[in-house]
Amino acid sequence: MPVCRFCGKELQDGKGVMFVKRDGTIFYFCSNKCMRNFEMRNPREVKWTKAYHESKKLRLKSIR
Repeated sequence: MPVCRFCGKELQDGKGVMFVKRDGTIFYFCSNKCMRNFEMRNPREVKWTKAYHESKKLRLKSIR
């Protein structure tokens, strides 16, 4: 199953958007919200993404 490139959520078959770059790289997005944010933001800085929560755990471990 493909995973959303921005938020990290698994996609169901037939759902989401597949974006293909000119060099042949394929990006999957679960929604237009993720697709728009991918162009402008870093997923580690957006609170509703999986990457944010993983980086937050790493930051808390390094402090302790």
